[in-house]
Order: sequence, then C-alpha cells, then structure tokens
Amino acid sequence: MKVSLPFKVVYHERYDLNLGPHVFPSQKFRLIYEMLLREGIATKDDFLRPERASDEDILRVHTAEWVRKLKTGALTASDVMLLEVPYSPELVEAVWLAAGGSILAGQSALRDGFGSNLSGGFHHAYPGHGEGFCAIHDVAVAIRKLQADGAVKRAMVVDTDVHHGNGTAAIFSKNQTVFTISIHQENNYPAHKPPSSIDLNMADRVGDEEYLDALLPAVQTALDEFQPEILFYVGGADPYCEDQLGGLSLTKKGLKERDRRVFEEARKRKIPVATTLAGGYARRVEDTVQIHVNTILAAREVAEKYPQTSSTHG
Repeated sequence: MKVSLPFKVVYHERYDLNLGPHVFPSQKFRLIYEMLLREGIATKDDFLRPERASDEDILRVHTAEWVRKLKTGALTASDVMLLEVPYSPELVEAVWLAAGGSILAGQSALRDGFGSNLSGGFHHAYPGHGEGFCAIHDVAVAIRKLQADGAVKRAMVVDTDVHHGNGTAAIFSKNQTVFTISIHQENNYPAHKPPSSIDLNMADRVGDEEYLDALLPAVQTALDEFQPEILFYVGGADPYCEDQLGGLSLTKKGLKERDRRVFEEARKRKIPVATTLAGGYARRVEDTVQIHVNTILAAREVAEKYPQTSSTHG
C-alpha cells in the first residue's frame, strides 16, 4: 500500500518554461513530479493543481508597466537581456502559474504544517523588471497575498540558492513584516546585492560543514527574535559541488541535511513551512532532480518526527 505524504505538493504540467536547449533545465519540474510518483514518495492524491495567480495578486508586488509588458510581449531588448531567457507566452503562463502555486503552497502550509510548490523561488525578479531567469517573484506575491487575506502578519524567507536573493531583498527592504535570509556564494551573480535582513556570504568552494555552521545559528536566532507565522523556504540545488553556475562544494547529503535542519527549527517552533524550488544547473539533470526531491523527503521526515497535535492556524 502506498503511503501518502502528510502534506500537499503543488504541480502543474505548464510549469515548464518552454526554453528548449538552455542552461536552465526547465524540464526539471516535470521530472521531479514523475520521480515522486515513480519512487512511491507521493501518490496522485498528494498533488494540488494551482490556478494562475490573479493580476491583482501579481500587482501587489510588480508594477503595472512590467505586468503589461509581460502580458503583451512588449519587452525591450534590454528587458530580455536582463531576464536571460527568451520571451514566450508559455513563459508568462508558467510564471503566473508558479505564483499561484506558491500562494497555494503557503495556504497548504498554514493548514498542514508544510506545503511544497514544485516550481517557484524566482528570487531575482524585481517589481519593475526581471533578472536571472526570473520574471515574477512568486514568493513575494504569495507573502503579500497571505498578508492581504489576513492569514499571516509576519513572514520569513530563507533563501538557500547559490545566488543572492537580490529581488527578495529589494522588494522587502523597507518592510518590517518580512524577514529575509540569504545564504549564497559571495563571488557570484548578481553583481549588485541589496541587503537582506541577514546575508551569509560564503567563500568559494565552501563545503557542507562550514555552510551549515553559518546557516543554522542564523536561522535559529531569526526565528526566535522575529517569530514569523510562516517560513517560505527557497531550496537551491545549485550549491551542489557539480553545479555549472555555482562555486560551492556541498554534497547531496549535505544539501538534504540543510533542508531537514531548517525544517526542524521551524517545526519545533510550530512555524508552518512552504517550500519552493530555486536554481539547479548540475551537469547531469538527474542530480538536480534528486536534490529537489530530497527537499520533499526532508520535509516528510520532519513532519513525521514532529507530528502536529493541532494546527495553531485556522
């Protein structure tokens, strides 16, 4: 008998950014979904299918002009150069769905303790432009939507992508209700790194132990002092030692331990966790897929180790 996950996973077949041959492996969303089913980690009943985020929700974060450009295909050459992915209607559909998926993962987390979006984590998107493969900042849209609905007041973002979460930092820089942590390789994209609430700048080729020794105390202190009502976890596969766009040296085991221990810190404090993906550009796409699947496995392990007696959130 297949055992269901103790939380919901959000997926849509149109998450694929339809990029063709590109360093961003946009087929990874489908491959993660298929692996979860094939390995018996999840059943079809464990999946939720998102709707596109409404324009109203997107506009809580992004400018009307940027939304208009995306919806009408009116991007300038400069816009496309910054975005670093080719424009297409499929791209727009995928990022609106990813934002809807992160909203749904957040709502699921408030209900079940965990929720996972198999897309999202597009943390380089700014209010008025896209950067670094990111057109719409799904996590910011989800947080603003949950706040607008009165579901939460305070939220935290823990971003473990190998690249600094510059869009996240910029969007929430003057917002006292959202606490942002970014752990990333210092000598890497983006060149301009606006300050997050906490920035953990890792030197080149840092490995598992040094990385975890930096991340976990920062997360523990921030959770205790800020006391968020939800944690959005941006799970990067790109600190992996064989990543093409990263220069850190974490192992698959170390990355799963990273996920598990952050989730444990939140769970011990009864803070719901919504996970999104982030970058992952391993030479073998199977490695990226496995690292992202391990994030779901880590959440399952923590959910089973610390069962919820009753939800503290309605």
